[in-house]
Amino acid sequence: MRTRGGRRLTVMDNTPTTEIPAPIGLLAGKVAFITGAGRGIGAAAARLFAREGARVLLAARTQAQLKEVAEDIGAAGGTAAYVRCDLADPASVRAAVDRAVELYGRLDIAFNNAATGVTPGPLDRIEQAEFDHVYEVNLRGPWLAMAAEVAAIRATAKTGAIVNNSSVGSLMGNPELPAYGAMKRAVNSLTESAAVTYGPEGIRVNAIAPGTTLTEMIRDWEANTPGVIDRSNAVTPLRRPADPDEIAQAAAWLLSDRASYVTGTVLSVDGGARA
Repeated sequence: MRTRGGRRLTVMDNTPTTEIPAPIGLLAGKVAFITGAGRGIGAAAARLFAREGARVLLAARTQAQLKEVAEDIGAAGGTAAYVRCDLADPASVRAAVDRAVELYGRLDIAFNNAATGVTPGPLDRIEQAEFDHVYEVNLRGPWLAMAAEVAAIRATAKTGAIVNNSSVGSLMGNPELPAYGAMKRAVNSLTESAAVTYGPEGIRVNAIAPGTTLTEMIRDWEANTPGVIDRSNAVTPLRRPADPDEIAQAAAWLLSDRASYVTGTVLSVDGGARA
């Protein structure tokens, strides 16, 4: 500080200091609910959302997997809890969403990621029991979850966001996985309808459509049908499959306030496969 003409002046300089503001996470302050969080894309999303500042509730059928992911998050300094949830059981789905509010007092965002795999093959070889199970988990499950999530967001946070995990296989004919593709295409429709319905309340609803991703599901398919991953890579401009974290990153952005004017979209995260 110095004086000029009897006035005190504050002299500023650009000398760097050692104090650097702490980074603000993409999902800081939010409570997140994630289905299928025990492995694959769901587990990657759980870890990512927690790193980005969210308090997360993990839901899946396998308690041991959930416990491991939650402990990893806690060890890294995040906040996570878990609840067993079977998307084929309506009461289980509603109870899992309610648990998020019981634990954290609110719900801001949800990632409906869980799905069941199917045996590859043409539609005339699908057993009715398998078709019904795919419907219960991959379509009815997300519908039940969305309804419960909207109610929880509306009652607590008032505004929020939901992302459904679809598939690039929902955007075209899917002769090897016809039932899976059909349910995921229906999820896209539910997503768009929900976006129109709840947008006026400030609740955004989007979906992501991943391409080939190195999850347990695709590895099982590769084991049963060798060469599946190589064939997929050959028609993917990036010439490789996605890591689960890359898919989770897209979901995190859509759930964040940085995507505040994005709703009703199905975002392809496919390495350019549908370009």
